[in-house]
Amino acid sequence: MARKIKKYRKGLKISQDRLSKLSNVTYNTIIKIESGRNKNPTIKTLMKIAVALGVSLDRLVKEGDK
Repeated sequence: MARKIKKYRKGLKISQDRLSKLSNVTYNTIIKIESGRNKNPTIKTLMKIAVALGVSLDRLVKEGDK
């Protein structure tokens, strides 16, 4: 999941800070999720990130879909 969030973010050419603002998720939380330090973010947090990235929650968290 961390790799996918980073991949989609980079695909949109936005920074972690910009994703933080677009998703209304703290910058530190974005960093922790992308680095793998937060392996279990809440569904609410993931949903905010998915909406900001323009992808479905399912696509963001689905195993095997790189």
